[in-house]
This record gives sequence, structure tokens and C-alpha cells, in this order.
Amino acid sequence: MFQVTEPAPILLVGQAPGRRVHETGIPWNDPSGERLREWLGVDRAAFYDPTKFAILGTGLCCPGTDPGKGDRPPLPRCAPTWHPRFLVFLEPALRLRLFVGAYSIAYHLPEERRRPVGEVVREFRRFLARGIVPLPHPSPRNRRWLRDRPWFDAELVPELRLAVANALAATHPSRRDKP
Repeated sequence: MFQVTEPAPILLVGQAPGRRVHETGIPWNDPSGERLREWLGVDRAAFYDPTKFAILGTGLCCPGTDPGKGDRPPLPRCAPTWHPRFLVFLEPALRLRLFVGAYSIAYHLPEERRRPVGEVVREFRRFLARGIVPLPHPSPRNRRWLRDRPWFDAELVPELRLAVANALAATHPSRRDKP
């Protein structure tokens, strides 16, 4: 499951599609996607516009679920097999890379692989200077994680929205005056 039809200024890499996404064939078509779009400050139309967002998963297919544990992790061979091919195509247009969830962060920021997601995300400004934003998974299961880290909504989300708006404006000059 992916959305890459032409180069876009923003690359969003999640973990792997869950069952609902798998069934609908639309990435982030679930409550996690609603929360993610809220964090980004974009509506569905902008999010699903392939000239604005390229969407990949660390795994491109639904890995299934384990009872009581949720979705299984992405297949380990998927990202190394496919991401380099997508990145060659996308690289010239990219202005911002969003790595959502532990598996995405671990693959695309391997130097951070052994650190807890919260520590990596807390240092978002260090990554933003490189055009990267690591994010926790926006799953409703992460409500407590978000509640315990008020800095996320107070600090990261406003800067994330600004970075998204700037990346889109850099590619779409007619939108410069719109957030």
C-alpha cells in the first residue's frame, strides 16, 4: 500500500497498513490517519493529493494481527527492497520527510534505532534542521503517550504544521499566503 505517482515535496513513511487500510486500499484511512492529518494541519484532499504527499509504509502490505497485541510488525525485507527505488524517484522534489512510528524511525534513522521513540521525537528540532520529523504513531492506543508528553501538542505540532505549510508553499507558489 503506497501513494507515489509523481514526485511530491513531502514524504510520509508509516509502519505498515492495518486491516482497515488493507480492506479499503487507502493509506491512513482510519482513526490514526485522522489524527495524523490533524497534526499536519491538512485536510483529506491535500493529504491524498500525490503532488503534495508521497506515502509509503515501512511494510507495503498488511502483516496481519496478533490477538490482543494489534498489528504485526512490517516484514523486514520490504523497506530495504522497495524504499531505495521510491527514493531515487522522489529525492529531487523532497522538502520534508515524516517518519511515523518506531519501525519507520528505526529504518530511516538507523542511528536512533536503540533509543525509545519518545526520546527521538523529543529531539524533533535537531531533525527538523535536516528536513526530517520523527513522529510517534498516531494510533488511538497512544493516547496515554501523548497525554504524558504535553510538549508534543504544545511545541512539536505547531512546528510540524509550519514545516508542512512551508514545504507545500515551496512547491506551490500560489499557496504561499495560505497555511
